[in-house]
Amino acid sequence: MSEVRVRFAPSPTGYLHIGGVRTALYSWLWARRHQGTFILRIEDTDRERSTDESIQVVLESMRWLGLDWDEGPEVGGEHGPYVQSKRLHIYAQVAERLIENGHAYRCYATKEEIAASREAHRQSGTKDGFRFESPWRDRSGAPEDSNSRHVIRFRAPHTGTTSWNDAVKGRIEIQHSTLQDFILLRPDGMPLYNFGCVVDDLTMGVTLVARGDDHVINTAPQILLYRALGAEVPEFAHMPMVLAPNGEKLSKRHAAVGVLEYRDMGYLPDGVINYLARLGWSHGDQEIFTRQELIEKFSWDRVGSTAGRYDAKKFLHVQAEHLRMLPDEELARRVVPFLADLGVEVAGDDPTLRKAIPYAKPRASTLIELAEAVDYFFRPVVFDEKGKRKFLVPGNAENLLRLAQVVEAVDPFDVETLENAVKAWMEENELPMKNVAQPARVAMTGRTKSPGLFEVMAVLGKEKTVERLRAAAEIASSAEAPST
Repeated sequence: MSEVRVRFAPSPTGYLHIGGVRTALYSWLWARRHQGTFILRIEDTDRERSTDESIQVVLESMRWLGLDWDEGPEVGGEHGPYVQSKRLHIYAQVAERLIENGHAYRCYATKEEIAASREAHRQSGTKDGFRFESPWRDRSGAPEDSNSRHVIRFRAPHTGTTSWNDAVKGRIEIQHSTLQDFILLRPDGMPLYNFGCVVDDLTMGVTLVARGDDHVINTAPQILLYRALGAEVPEFAHMPMVLAPNGEKLSKRHAAVGVLEYRDMGYLPDGVINYLARLGWSHGDQEIFTRQELIEKFSWDRVGSTAGRYDAKKFLHVQAEHLRMLPDEELARRVVPFLADLGVEVAGDDPTLRKAIPYAKPRASTLIELAEAVDYFFRPVVFDEKGKRKFLVPGNAENLLRLAQVVEAVDPFDVETLENAVKAWMEENELPMKNVAQPARVAMTGRTKSPGLFEVMAVLGKEKTVERLRAAAEIASSAEAPST
């Protein structure tokens, strides 16, 4: 195989959609598997919607996901610029070449003429799609004012077919009778998609073009452009779209669709990448993949030809698996900003945080849930009112005080020693676990659910454990007895 050169070319018109990320991911995996080049190119020719802020969102999203690029914005490369609006001189030069060799022409047809032609087609009653027949296709010369407003059109063939072997969909053939003389350059010099895409991919040496199957309609015109320029045609891979659970086009009303939304929801980059990789590609029955496994195993022949449907529950399951795969010290570092959002300022190497993570992560699916599962170790107890009313009652006050005395005498203050001491005390006094554990859990965490009682004590440390048990005993002693 010759050097693999692939690209991801988003339009910066808002957030980076997870469907687009899947396209980027498959290209990135293909490049990394073959030690090739992954190019990031910004297609910002939609002047009304493209913004510098959106470009930064694209770059930030790609960086967060760890989809590093070898050529493109911020890293440079031999084939730049990598932003289309800065490449207008290149498109103008290539368009002139096509005019000179007879494959393109200047079209001076006015908007009114095109509208009249469209109306005539409508009134004809034909069921064939409208194809504008430019009067300038075979006309020599130019208007009296050669600077008149005009576009540059490709002279598309009217007979024959264009076909290609798609890496995902197999052989596809398009009849030329369905094509029209498509526009290459607007009057302002901005390229339309098909032309800009081909010029960029050609000059950047792209060997495989991966994109959604809504672009199949663009492929035949692009192949014709390659041939008109005497260039080798790259391979194409058209992937089915990512659909909503009900089969509609995935949008914000169905799910979070912007990549950075998942970052803010506490998802891990590898969790997102794993789920999106499997949303259209498979490798046997395996569901959970490390990034390196995806690189080693990805191939286009395992990309399905039918659309994948977004499944939020499955996504969360994959995310949770990746959270539990991370080393505790790494999770401690990553949870810090989410703790800060809860008002807890703590360092990633804080000993208490490091001790809490192993007990909290089995119950968490996201970094937000993990932060919420450990925040009570670092700030005053905030009681769940229902749990407080049920368990911090006069009948439990004495046991809480006596438990505080028992654990205060424990040394070393670790899980095993605590468990042995507390269970011995309960057996000696014939106390059932339920009469001690739940009131103590609420006393130390404010919640009715938490990691094991002795694990919580060990993480809190002796001083905080005793302090919280005694404070809860005081609350219990002054509470009203529950009504019977």
